[in-house]
Amino acid sequence: MKIKALWELTRLEHGLMYGIGVVIGVVVSSGIAIEPQKLLFGILTAIFLQAAAFSLNDYCDYEVDLRNKRMDRPLVRGDLSRSHALAVAILLTPLGFIASVLISLEAFLLAFLITMAGFIYDLKLKEFGIAGNVYIAFSMAAPFIFGSVVALNSVTPAVAVLAGIAFLSGFAREIMKGIEDVEGDALRDVKTIARTKGTRIAAKYSAVIFILSVVLSPIPFLFLDKFIFDFKYLIPVLITDFILLKISFELLSGKFGIREIKKYRKESLVAMLFGLIGFLAGAF
Repeated sequence: MKIKALWELTRLEHGLMYGIGVVIGVVVSSGIAIEPQKLLFGILTAIFLQAAAFSLNDYCDYEVDLRNKRMDRPLVRGDLSRSHALAVAILLTPLGFIASVLISLEAFLLAFLITMAGFIYDLKLKEFGIAGNVYIAFSMAAPFIFGSVVALNSVTPAVAVLAGIAFLSGFAREIMKGIEDVEGDALRDVKTIARTKGTRIAAKYSAVIFILSVVLSPIPFLFLDKFIFDFKYLIPVLITDFILLKISFELLSGKFGIREIKKYRKESLVAMLFGLIGFLAGAF
């Protein structure tokens, strides 16, 4: 039970997706001409630091999650204590920084800046609503950027395009998530779109941004060297697009109750997984 609770606290499924994002960033920017240990340290950096950020998030959001009856959170269920969550964050943060230092100075600086932004989000930035949504969306794009820095100490245009698509889908997902959390967010006065403009407007914003990410998804297939006319990329991404369009149309049709939003969150995570598969398959 403790292992399961730790997995849920650190959201390791997200960590594995972040690790895949680093691999994609490496391969898209430089092919497979990279030292294996650098790639390993890049993956470990992503996993350790995202796990630390999620742990601190649950520590800071305990009262909010309690009000929202988030029984998927181990602190709310009582499987772990808040001190456990804080200890995990304190332990994993330096491990992530050590892994990044072993890659390069540039990789460490980027990892440090992203992590500090994440901690600021957990402690205060989240309360500003849209700014917090932007940070979370950026954190979903960051693994691709970090992978490019791991490989080349710079960000290539192809990686920037993939990161942009990931940013938009993540941004839409966070706006949508605000609809589900509107009651609990009132405890911290989190100024999400759902709270400041209403759940209907938040649903429309989320749907439009999801659709925009779908519109951009053919760009790699049509224009980027590594992905051009590559059906290994196209087929999984079409599945992603189908799921996101389905969610968008349902949001626009007025189906955005708490139960529906929970379902859409799970479906959008599946969509992002297929997107990662497409990015990864097309990169090789």
